[in-house]
Amino acid sequence: MQVVTEDRLQIFAEMEKKYEQKDTTYFVNLLDHPDYVIRTRATCILVDFGGEDKVPHIAKVLKHDENELVRHEAAFSLGQMCLSSGISPLIDATLNDSSMFVRHEAAIALGVIGSKEAKDALEKALNDPDKPVVESAVVALSNIEFMEKLSKNEKFAKLTGG
Repeated sequence: MQVVTEDRLQIFAEMEKKYEQKDTTYFVNLLDHPDYVIRTRATCILVDFGGEDKVPHIAKVLKHDENELVRHEAAFSLGQMCLSSGISPLIDATLNDSSMFVRHEAAIALGVIGSKEAKDALEKALNDPDKPVVESAVVALSNIEFMEKLSKNEKFAKLTGG
């Protein structure tokens, strides 16, 4: 079911008010909205709010949303949060998501987080049937190695792209 643009704009206006109020519950509830555009925006807003308590909600989107664009945004967002609690859902997505688009972004996100914990999964992703996923795993592994051995500037090290 697709919400018409006029309805979407009305919801965006309400979202803006709820954003200013930092209404986490409102945005968590929007993660189940029938409109994928609304779900994508709600995901981004929860990440902007920050905090470990948001990770399970974003991880649920990454694992279960029917739309690969929404799942892709959840993977990107978990990477931007740079929290260790996001690593396990990203590993699962890197190795198991049905969408090459999502597997690629999850691999990149693991590189952004830069955890040694992700190395085994990224090495497995080197055997992915889709070249963009393999290339993303190479980028992520290279970044993790750089962070481990050479980097003195954490912000610079996390700029892997995606």
